[in-house]
Amino acid sequence: MIIAQTDRLILRHFEAKDIEAIFLLNSIPEVLTYIPGEPMTSLSQAQQIFENVVLKSYQERGYGRWAVEHKFDGKVIGFCGPTYIKEYDEVELGYRYLPEYWGQGIGSEAGLAALSRFKEHGIDEAIALILIGNKGSEGVAQKVGMSLRERNKFMGHKVNVYHKVL
Repeated sequence: MIIAQTDRLILRHFEAKDIEAIFLLNSIPEVLTYIPGEPMTSLSQAQQIFENVVLKSYQERGYGRWAVEHKFDGKVIGFCGPTYIKEYDEVELGYRYLPEYWGQGIGSEAGLAALSRFKEHGIDEAIALILIGNKGSEGVAQKVGMSLRERNKFMGHKVNVYHKVL
């Protein structure tokens, strides 16, 4: 299901054919520098995330992380979209992209497209939980209109919490 489109991108539900992309986004050390947890080592781990996290969120909440597909090559290059954060009782705009697409404005382009669909899911505010030092993600949050609300903790790590009323 297509959620949104921009000139360069399609935001859509993840599908079973995207398991390899999920694996890449969770196994490349450079991508995971500011992500808690260990890199994935097998496609079966990506399959489990797809089934037990992504699909479960779509079924339970009607939304979740969305695949970001590059129109030029049809490749899933990242994800962007909402997820409910129980510890904060808020919805986070989360995003992650393959390194070869960094610095091209894709994060903010996809972020704005994703945020434009939040209200359709009853989401009136969004946060971004960004580990201290992740300047790239902070830049994306600022470009989509989020402001620094506070410094806090998440999953045992210090984070900057960005916020936006939609």
